[in-house]
Amino acid sequence: MNMPNGFAWEVLAAPDGDGGPRLGRLTTPHGTVETPAFIPVGTKGTVKGVRPETLRELGVQIVLANTYHLALRPGAEVVRDLGGLHALMGWDGPILTDSGGFQVFSLARLRTVTDEGVTFRNHIDGAEMTLTPESATAVQNALGADIIMALDECPPYPCPRAEVAEAVRRTLLWAGRCREAHGDARQALWGIVQGGVEKDLRRFCAEELAAMEFPGYAIGGVSVGEGHERLVEAVEWTAPFLPADRPRYLMGVGQVRDVVAAVARGVDLFDCVLPTRNGRNASAFTFDGPIRIRNERFRTDRRPVEEGCDCPACRQFSRGALRHLFAAGEMLGPILLSIHNLRFYTRLFGRLREAISAGRFDEVSRGLLDTCAGSE
Repeated sequence: MNMPNGFAWEVLAAPDGDGGPRLGRLTTPHGTVETPAFIPVGTKGTVKGVRPETLRELGVQIVLANTYHLALRPGAEVVRDLGGLHALMGWDGPILTDSGGFQVFSLARLRTVTDEGVTFRNHIDGAEMTLTPESATAVQNALGADIIMALDECPPYPCPRAEVAEAVRRTLLWAGRCREAHGDARQALWGIVQGGVEKDLRRFCAEELAAMEFPGYAIGGVSVGEGHERLVEAVEWTAPFLPADRPRYLMGVGQVRDVVAAVARGVDLFDCVLPTRNGRNASAFTFDGPIRIRNERFRTDRRPVEEGCDCPACRQFSRGALRHLFAAGEMLGPILLSIHNLRFYTRLFGRLREAISAGRFDEVSRGLLDTCAGSE
């Protein structure tokens, strides 16, 4: 296996064989990650409102930061001079950085794309910024994350087939250039599969990237409006053509039903802004379904957000108290619900790992879909 120094990947259990849910262990220079696992998003060098020590207490194993945003502010050289991304974030565990490829989708009105790279008119002051495969790799080298991603082109949904095919061609071109530009043996560079909702393009992109022998692979181009059924199809069309002896990462996916479906198909890692974004907006995940803490019915509710949850929010505060914090505009409310939601996700993935280990994944996943995947 082509793994950089300090990295290792082991499939610990795959009860249904290749193509089904599996337990894994990813070793990095900054620690190990037991998979399936969830990666909280710290786009600008922090998981919003949550101290690194708290992340550890909640069971978080690995965090994500974003190349585009950190290259703009404070700048990769500043991060490097401050001791690297681990020092900037105050986090001594594994870190993964996105390449900026998602911003090709999310900032479509502010960018132009050519084979050379992506030129953004940045969202801060309108100045031009160009990311090429070489510069995106160099920025990530300077940031010092454990896992870095190849620059890719993420097309929207819906998208004409010809444009998806062009994005696949460019993604493969850029992946090769990122490989050539990457020279830091302390970091693992992973490739990203694109292909939209085109089955043959997904397979083609996956097979071409597999031939490049990256130490890990991501499934990109989902959670861009295609919906649950098409997302599942994209995973089904991609995962079987990625090497079984490498980790598989589904980018930007956090809805419970999406997670369960992807784990069932052999995906190991996930990231999403949902826990903290929803927490900041007074929405809490529970194993009985989500709740909206601003609801009037919680005004005098003395219960915790979720009975049986061991997070600081549930140990110390009632639903009524949290509702008051949001109504009063106090910053503690969003912080506490973000903490609760992150703990929900670490508990969720803990249950999935236990279920795989016990050979009960189908039973447990059905139960999760019947309860916590519902809406209030």
